[in-house]
Amino acid sequence: MKVRYNAPTVLTFTLICALVMLLSETLIINLNFFLFAVPGKDHFNPASIKNWITLFTHAIGHASWSHLAGNLTIILLIGPMLEENYGSTKLLIMIIITALVTGILNVLLFSTFLLGASGIVFMMILLSSFTNFSKGEVPLTFILVLILYMGGQVLQFFNNDNISQFAHIIGGLCGSFFGFFRPERRRV
Repeated sequence: MKVRYNAPTVLTFTLICALVMLLSETLIINLNFFLFAVPGKDHFNPASIKNWITLFTHAIGHASWSHLAGNLTIILLIGPMLEENYGSTKLLIMIIITALVTGILNVLLFSTFLLGASGIVFMMILLSSFTNFSKGEVPLTFILVLILYMGGQVLQFFNNDNISQFAHIIGGLCGSFFGFFRPERRRV
């Protein structure tokens, strides 16, 4: 029996996140915040190339090991199924779009920094409820996941807890969009 690198996009993403966290905690202290956090609207400098890059890369950095573990657990549970269903390239594109949309909206609407893959987690959660649906249908699983996950985020939106429920909501909306207007499924 051999170990197979079965989901290259998901596994590579998780390994990069773990490596960045390890470096941030050992050799390059605060690397996560220095290179990966998207500044909010009061701190975003349009002349800074680094600020523009963080619109994509904020999903790689995490605030703590528990933050990283929480996100990667869901990504590793759901991601391989989505990667098998849609293909590595299409899933990577969905991850990049979700990171970009959450980053841009954070810069436009909030003064706080954004860091972590929670938007991607919520994109995958909502997208996973579409894996077995046909055009012209709305899966009941999608409705239930929408109520449970997104409803909870809307209720927690006004908490002052350093968690970006807005990124969760936007990620979930991206996953819903990808699910309804999904790319062609991969032919096996």
